Amino acid sequence: MSLQRACSLAELVDSTPLRVEVDGLDVAVVKHGDEVFAIEDECSHAAVALSEGDVDDCTIECWMHGSRFDLRTGKPTGPPATEPVPIYPVQIDGDDVLIDPDKNLGEN
Repeated sequence: MSLQRACSLAELVDSTPLRVEVDGLDVAVVKHGDEVFAIEDECSHAAVALSEGDVDDCTIECWMHGSRFDLRTGKPTGPPATEPVPIYPVQIDGDDVLIDPDKNLGEN
Protein backbone atom coordinates (compact mmCIF):
# COMPACT_ATOMS: atom_id res chain seq x y z
CA MET A 1 0.00 0.00 0.00
CA SER A 2 1.46 3.35 -0.98
CA LEU A 3 -0.54 5.87 1.00
CA GLN A 4 -0.22 9.48 -0.09
CA ARG A 5 -1.59 12.66 1.46
CA ALA A 6 -4.70 13.90 -0.35
CA CYS A 7 -5.87 16.71 1.92
CA SER A 8 -6.55 17.57 5.55
CA LEU A 9 -9.72 16.70 7.41
CA ALA A 10 -10.20 20.42 8.03
CA GLU A 11 -10.57 20.97 4.25
CA LEU A 12 -13.56 18.62 4.07
CA VAL A 13 -17.11 19.86 4.46
CA ASP A 14 -19.64 17.12 5.25
CA SER A 15 -21.24 15.71 2.08
CA THR A 16 -19.37 18.15 -0.19
CA PRO A 17 -16.90 16.54 -2.61
CA LEU A 18 -13.37 17.94 -2.73
CA ARG A 19 -11.37 17.42 -5.91
CA VAL A 20 -7.72 16.56 -5.27
CA GLU A 21 -4.87 15.17 -7.32
CA VAL A 22 -2.99 12.22 -5.88
CA ASP A 23 -0.05 10.85 -7.85
CA GLY A 24 -1.48 12.25 -11.11
CA LEU A 25 -4.96 10.85 -10.44
CA ASP A 26 -8.02 13.10 -9.99
CA VAL A 27 -9.95 11.94 -6.94
CA ALA A 28 -13.13 13.19 -5.26
CA VAL A 29 -12.73 12.98 -1.47
CA VAL A 30 -15.99 13.00 0.47
CA LYS A 31 -16.61 13.18 4.20
CA HIS A 32 -20.03 11.71 4.89
CA GLY A 33 -20.88 11.53 8.57
CA ASP A 34 -17.95 9.89 10.35
CA GLU A 35 -16.55 8.27 7.20
CA VAL A 36 -14.25 9.56 4.47
CA PHE A 37 -14.36 8.14 0.95
CA ALA A 38 -12.16 8.50 -2.13
CA ILE A 39 -13.62 7.88 -5.58
CA GLU A 40 -12.15 8.56 -9.00
CA ASP A 41 -13.31 11.98 -10.10
CA GLU A 42 -14.76 10.91 -13.44
CA CYS A 43 -18.20 9.54 -14.21
CA SER A 44 -18.04 6.22 -16.05
CA HIS A 45 -20.95 7.26 -18.30
CA ALA A 46 -19.60 10.62 -19.46
CA ALA A 47 -16.14 11.95 -18.69
CA VAL A 48 -17.47 14.52 -16.21
CA ALA A 49 -16.06 15.43 -12.79
CA LEU A 50 -18.06 13.76 -10.01
CA SER A 51 -16.69 16.33 -7.55
CA GLU A 52 -19.07 18.86 -9.12
CA GLY A 53 -22.07 16.71 -8.18
CA ASP A 54 -24.15 16.28 -5.05
CA VAL A 55 -23.76 13.74 -2.25
CA ASP A 56 -26.78 12.16 -0.62
CA ASP A 57 -27.25 8.95 1.36
CA CYS A 58 -23.67 7.71 0.69
CA THR A 59 -23.94 8.24 -3.08
CA ILE A 60 -22.46 10.86 -5.37
CA GLU A 61 -24.44 12.14 -8.35
CA CYS A 62 -23.00 13.18 -11.70
CA TRP A 63 -24.34 16.65 -12.38
CA MET A 64 -24.61 16.12 -16.15
CA HIS A 65 -26.88 13.09 -16.60
CA GLY A 66 -27.83 12.11 -13.05
CA SER A 67 -25.85 8.88 -12.71
CA ARG A 68 -25.31 8.01 -9.05
CA PHE A 69 -22.47 5.98 -7.58
CA ASP A 70 -22.18 4.32 -4.17
CA LEU A 71 -19.23 5.90 -2.34
CA ARG A 72 -18.51 2.57 -0.60
CA THR A 73 -18.33 0.39 -3.72
CA GLY A 74 -18.10 2.70 -6.75
CA LYS A 75 -21.03 0.84 -8.31
CA PRO A 76 -23.72 2.77 -10.15
CA THR A 77 -27.05 2.84 -8.35
CA GLY A 78 -29.08 3.85 -11.40
CA PRO A 79 -28.89 4.70 -15.09
CA PRO A 80 -27.55 5.96 -17.33
CA ALA A 81 -24.20 4.69 -15.94
CA THR A 82 -23.70 0.93 -16.00
CA GLU A 83 -19.98 0.70 -15.16
CA PRO A 84 -18.49 1.28 -11.69
CA VAL A 85 -16.03 4.02 -10.81
CA PRO A 86 -12.78 3.12 -9.02
CA ILE A 87 -12.67 3.73 -5.25
CA TYR A 88 -9.53 3.93 -3.15
CA PRO A 89 -8.53 3.05 0.41
CA VAL A 90 -8.57 5.96 2.85
CA GLN A 91 -6.65 6.23 6.10
CA ILE A 92 -6.78 9.11 8.56
CA ASP A 93 -3.49 10.05 10.24
CA GLY A 94 -4.03 12.93 12.64
CA ASP A 95 -5.55 15.63 10.42
CA ASP A 96 -4.20 14.11 7.18
CA VAL A 97 -6.38 12.16 4.76
CA LEU A 98 -4.22 9.52 3.07
CA ILE A 99 -5.23 7.64 -0.07
CA ASP A 100 -3.68 4.69 -1.88
CA PRO A 101 -4.14 5.56 -5.59
CA ASP A 102 -2.62 2.23 -6.65
CA LYS A 103 -5.39 0.06 -5.15
CA ASN A 104 -8.88 0.10 -6.60
CA LEU A 105 -11.11 -1.40 -3.89
CA GLY A 106 -13.95 -1.70 -6.40
CA GLU A 107 -12.08 -4.48 -8.27
CA ASN A 108 -12.58 -6.96 -5.42
